[in-house]
Amino acid sequence: MRPAPLLIALLCAWGLSGLAVLYAGMPLVAWQATGAALVLLALADAVFLWRRPTPQVSRQVPEALALDLEREVRLRIASPGRAQRLAVFDLHPGGWPSQGLPRKVAVARDEAVEFAYRLRPVARGDAWFSGVQLRLGSSLRLWRQSRVAGAPQAVRVYPDFAPLARLALFSADQASRLVGAHLKRRRGEGTDFNQMREYRVGDSLRQIDWKATSRAQKLISREYQDEKNQQLVLALDTGRRMLAREDGLAHFDHALNAALVVAYLALRQGDAAGLLATGEQPRWVPPRRGMGGIDTLLRASYDLQPAASACDYLALATELSARQRRRALVMLVTNVRDEDIEDLLAAVHLLRRRHLVCVASLREGELDQALDAEVTDLPGAIQAGAVARYLEQRAAAHDALRGHGVMVLDVTTAQLPAALVERYLAVKREGLL
Repeated sequence: MRPAPLLIALLCAWGLSGLAVLYAGMPLVAWQATGAALVLLALADAVFLWRRPTPQVSRQVPEALALDLEREVRLRIASPGRAQRLAVFDLHPGGWPSQGLPRKVAVARDEAVEFAYRLRPVARGDAWFSGVQLRLGSSLRLWRQSRVAGAPQAVRVYPDFAPLARLALFSADQASRLVGAHLKRRRGEGTDFNQMREYRVGDSLRQIDWKATSRAQKLISREYQDEKNQQLVLALDTGRRMLAREDGLAHFDHALNAALVVAYLALRQGDAAGLLATGEQPRWVPPRRGMGGIDTLLRASYDLQPAASACDYLALATELSARQRRRALVMLVTNVRDEDIEDLLAAVHLLRRRHLVCVASLREGELDQALDAEVTDLPGAIQAGAVARYLEQRAAAHDALRGHGVMVLDVTTAQLPAALVERYLAVKREGLL
């Protein structure tokens, strides 16, 4: 309960009138009576406000929200028994940008008012709406009181799954091109037999089935398709380097979004997709087939966060080798630096005993911008030289991995989804698994 500006103004006016009593010789009793009446009036107004029932508040918000995607939240306020004027603020998770709050509303007696505001989640995981804060005014506008109404409500913030919903509208090949993957392929290539058909110009001689040709008295070709029911495991670095932010999101969020995109396309191709993360929040989702697998991956990873500690590549490789016995394409998304190369090579050697390994190394976009910037002074030259030296050491680490037969992708966060999809499709169509 706090005094309203009107009460403060009345008390100030009453205090100033006391000076007139003191210096102008006005009756003291009248001044005291005025003060007593003001106090009694204020007390009565406060009591009536204190006893006033709290308005009924309900909130409509989806239980599942997408990261960095603005959504509408609706509030409904009812005031049984009397009309009220309220200031309303929804106690949404702290730090989330909102539009349309606070809001002043007038609620008629025994009626309800609804309004909406926009909210943008900026962090994945579990989040809470603590309630709705109401600021009530007394009948005489002498007091204001803050109350919290409505029940607390939990929501889950998932990675942005809007791209997955858009990909569902296209075929697997179209969806691959939609994310930016470019791969040349002739019709009929693959490793699994699909069907017999008439020879077409451009078919390889190896596709011709000579026995079927002799029976049909015309050229017959075998058509193949990509092998299905292969295994894909996405291993995510949850170490401190993935805390770096770019385009409003942490590198880990970019990595997780890209991993979900390639997992979705793998499931569309008939393969099985799984996920592994080690560290402070270990997660293991064994590869499984079917489009329901993307829901499993979303539920398992929505609250996964990077930690301020180094990634233990050897521990990740040891756990993956123990859990994934069948040969799989392992895509490790991390940020490789020259000081990591010994540990990473040891982990890769362990994984390559059974699996095909691809390392996607995220490169900060600011490094490319720093190299492209015009150098006009000594500090700029020093910065450009340091960036060039860093990238040279990074490239040497990548070359060391390639020298041991590891596929390496050196990409920015914007290039990551297309690069992962393109490499996955290339592995399938070359029959490397």
